[in-house]
Amino acid sequence: MAGVSWQALAVTHTEPAAQTSSAPGTQPERTGWSGRQLVVVLVIGTAALMVSLTQSLLVPVLSELAVDLNAGRDGVAWLLTSTLLVGAVAVPAFGRLGDLFGTRRMLLVTIGALVVGSLICALANDLTTMIVGRSVVGLAVAAVPLSISLIGVSLPREHAPAGIALISAMLGVGGALGLPLAGLIAQYADYHVLFWVCVGGGLLTVPGIVLLVQEPARMAKGRMDLIGTALLGAAMLALLLPLAQGASWGWTSPWTLGLLAAAAVLLLVFVLVELRLRSPLVDVRTTARPSLLLTNIASLCVGFALFATLIGTASYVQAPAATGYGFGQSVLAGGLCMLPGGIAMLLLSPLSARLRPRTALIIGSLIIAAGFATRMVLVDSLWQVVLGATISGAGTGIAYAAMPGLIIHAAPRSELAAANGLNALFRSVGSSLASAIGGAILAAQTISLAGHELPSLGGYRILFAICAAAAIGAAVLAVFIPRHASTADAALPED
Repeated sequence: MAGVSWQALAVTHTEPAAQTSSAPGTQPERTGWSGRQLVVVLVIGTAALMVSLTQSLLVPVLSELAVDLNAGRDGVAWLLTSTLLVGAVAVPAFGRLGDLFGTRRMLLVTIGALVVGSLICALANDLTTMIVGRSVVGLAVAAVPLSISLIGVSLPREHAPAGIALISAMLGVGGALGLPLAGLIAQYADYHVLFWVCVGGGLLTVPGIVLLVQEPARMAKGRMDLIGTALLGAAMLALLLPLAQGASWGWTSPWTLGLLAAAAVLLLVFVLVELRLRSPLVDVRTTARPSLLLTNIASLCVGFALFATLIGTASYVQAPAATGYGFGQSVLAGGLCMLPGGIAMLLLSPLSARLRPRTALIIGSLIIAAGFATRMVLVDSLWQVVLGATISGAGTGIAYAAMPGLIIHAAPRSELAAANGLNALFRSVGSSLASAIGGAILAAQTISLAGHELPSLGGYRILFAICAAAAIGAAVLAVFIPRHASTADAALPED
């Protein structure tokens, strides 16, 4: 395998002899991080952070966008929905393209999509152009799993887990940092600045990746599965669209029920087709093995809990004090309440690298559950809300950082990028479910205040209880994940 060209990065996962001491039976000698290795992680981590930011940056400024773009609530919602839908198709597709044509190459393509899409939005002054730009940005969602795969095969074995943990934690860190950043810009500047931040951040990462990271040797063979890509894309669109629009359409409307039924049929057809192909988009037989299947389902549960933290914190503290739970804080203050959780994710993600991934997922999931339990009980002071959100954030950082490790231990090297992409897709579905279920609960459990219907404390507590249950479910699933890789050519065999 080529790996990174410099001597400090020449040791890769396929060269175990170079990573062990000369004496038989002794532990591998652990070497310190080189400057180039740190720069590689910083560059790729920045790329992942910028992509993650795009998924939460618009949430605090949606009302301002509605006024400025002269659009209704449903129209503005498409600024989020378009990115979600395109990303659902792009993640598995670019994962497979990375395995076939180069992970680094596809990462650069997705970062290019981030820059171009953000530039379109930065220059847009109407809703249609803005939606087009956000759709292009949706292609960039695939950058995070591609980054994880690239780090996993570019760093020496002793440093790969820490690098993977840091990149994976960026999924949560970006979401937590995006809210206060957007709140700050919304309060003191024009919202177009948000998109210029993404343009600048994306452009800064491109030279670093081009100059510092070489393309790992490609082990996958075959051709791109266009039929499978179309089927999975259609299935994800049919699943995620009603989850995003169900509140507007009605959960029992023909459109909602019809699309959900279509999603089930399309997924079944997708599985049957993939089983018959020699070069499938998703190796269904490998994915169905417990080590990968249980990890992906656990990822869905943790993705659910993370997104519920976002929708259940900023709006919670911005609610008027007359609701009995809110604190009447500004958009900026609501976003800042998420900041300690984001910092906790960043600081604690390396802890996951020191643990076995399975153990880290169990611990992280239980910490998430403890955070939501805290949110249910402690509601009297703002610091209590921040405490609960920070605990959940800390657990999310540990759990998110553990998942790519589980994937790398179990997935064949030739399918690594595709496996990470599928795992990211499960997380995205979990976030979509949280948005749909959380929105439905908060819309159903309301109180009337000055002629407005606002979510009640009971509604939030129900949401937090569901999130705690989802996190406990992830921990239980992790208990049954096999301790050792299920495939003979796993990308990173467990010691």
